[in-house]
Amino acid sequence: MQQTTKAAGRPRVGERVMAAINRDPRTAPHATRNDALLAAALAALATAFALVGGKGLRPDALGWTLLFAAHVPLVWRRRRPLLVLLAVLACIAPYHALDNNHVAPIPATMVVLYTVAATGTVRRTLLTGASVLGVTLILNALTNPDGVRELLRISGWVIAVLFCGIDVRYYRQYVAAIVERAERAERTREEEARRRVAEERLRIARDLHDLLAHSITLIGVQTSVAAHVLAADPERLDRETVAKALDDIAGTCRTARGELRTTLDVLREQGVAGEARGPLPGLDGLPDLVEAARLAGARVESAVRVSQAPPAVGAAAYRIVQEALTNVVRHAGPEPAVRVELYEEQGALRVSVTDEGPEGADAAPGYGLVGMRERARSVGGTLDAGPRREGGFEVRAVLPVGTDREGER
Repeated sequence: MQQTTKAAGRPRVGERVMAAINRDPRTAPHATRNDALLAAALAALATAFALVGGKGLRPDALGWTLLFAAHVPLVWRRRRPLLVLLAVLACIAPYHALDNNHVAPIPATMVVLYTVAATGTVRRTLLTGASVLGVTLILNALTNPDGVRELLRISGWVIAVLFCGIDVRYYRQYVAAIVERAERAERTREEEARRRVAEERLRIARDLHDLLAHSITLIGVQTSVAAHVLAADPERLDRETVAKALDDIAGTCRTARGELRTTLDVLREQGVAGEARGPLPGLDGLPDLVEAARLAGARVESAVRVSQAPPAVGAAAYRIVQEALTNVVRHAGPEPAVRVELYEEQGALRVSVTDEGPEGADAAPGYGLVGMRERARSVGGTLDAGPRREGGFEVRAVLPVGTDREGER
């Protein structure tokens, strides 16, 4: 079982080979150690070629020295490929000029040429190839003037190795671009998820603010009414008025509890069976808001000339009216006169809440106006709020509905 787990966690040989090919050779781990082992292996292979024979003489002491010296710079081929190429050519050129075995140094030469092509630009690779071919032509003309076929064979190998290195370099760049795009897409997805979470938190915060501010304000007003009735004339206690005020408080608490549960349901990944809640109130909940404001002492005049709207627009209009009425009850003084208007005009739902309270009554710090503006912006609308010239305060919102309705048809 443990062996199976280890084998599953260990990358396969093919995967390791592909990872080595796709990786930039200059950033590979243990590069110097691996290049030292490669140089030793190429030196052993060159020795075998020199001993087996082939065209040219078996190297003498100077030839062996030049052959082995040409393999030493390969240890640093990834760090300084051009300098390594020059060092190798500096050893191999006199080696070939002495007419030693010409096959032995070929593997080392091919490796360093491939490194230059795989790590450099195309322009540098072509210039390097032209220089190497020029040196090869000169040496071949001096040592073997009649070897035209040999010259073509050598030139073909040099060009093939250079183009192989260029192709590998482009392939690595292609793989790196794919990986970079995948990482950028992953970052974009994470940023989008964080943005959506932030928007959802903001929406929940607005719902809680609107709900709690409205409900607590109404409960406070209704409690004050009950306390006033109890303290005004204890001997002539109006039990019906006290009972009605307490019933209003209980009704407000029940409504707030239901809406609070509905709002908090979005925080649950999966609701409990049998406890599903309905959607938040829309335009059909406006009469309840008006009645609650009247119970709190406001003289509300309502003119709602629109029967339906898209759910998002209806919820935004409901919350805007709710917050506006809450501010009126809280800040506009005793028994304020309020007018609530909703009507559709030019593809937009227009909401207006005006009161006749003292100027600047709604200037108390808080998140009410900010929340109403965010509500309007959430459905692509606008909201203006401020004191009226003739006194009081006014809230006006324009919530577009034309596009949504076309999409619903």
